[in-house]
Amino acid sequence: MKFCPSCNTRLRKMDGVLICSKCDHKEDGSSVTSQHTDVVPELDVLTEEDGKDMLPTTKIDCDRCGHDEAVWWMLQTRSADEPTTQFYRCVKCGHTWRDYS
Repeated sequence: MKFCPSCNTRLRKMDGVLICSKCDHKEDGSSVTSQHTDVVPELDVLTEEDGKDMLPTTKIDCDRCGHDEAVWWMLQTRSADEPTTQFYRCVKCGHTWRDYS
């Protein structure tokens, strides 16, 4: 990959000539080879157990078991002009509930 010596824009190869799209600088590109590489992004898939340690916790009472700590997360469950829905999951019994506020 080469850059324009005048404006530092990346040079594009067209018909054996390297051309700057910003300032029209041109130079011989016959010695430059082109190579295309497909980039496949790697995705990390988290299981529910993996994600538990990554969620924030808060002090809130569970309606099912009475424990006072839960993890929480937010999702946009309704239209974009509505507020997000906050979900809670008790760290003791796993009960999940939501808050629409």
